[in-house]
Amino acid sequence: MSELENGMVTIIRAFHKYSGHKCKLKKAELKELINNEMNHFIQTLDQLFTDLDQNGDLEIDFPEFITLIAMVTSACHELFVICTFYSTTSFNWTEK
Repeated sequence: MSELENGMVTIIRAFHKYSGHKCKLKKAELKELINNEMNHFIQTLDQLFTDLDQNGDLEIDFPEFITLIAMVTSACHELFVICTFYSTTSFNWTEK
């Protein structure tokens, strides 16, 4: 698999790790996921949960979760572009 495909599989696995067989995240489960998997990028949960829960069922399904991933990825990309533009160091985001 390509690097991008591996990333997509990782996102799907992370969602199901916290949602289980019901395929939906309650607020507490989303909080646990964010604290364990995304704590460098997301600090506030209450407003985020309300914004993501588009159908108002107090759970985050996979399409709503992907909206979160897209928003965070977009914000990180913008930060990457700014850091690259203004940085005088040779920081390489592709290094592992």
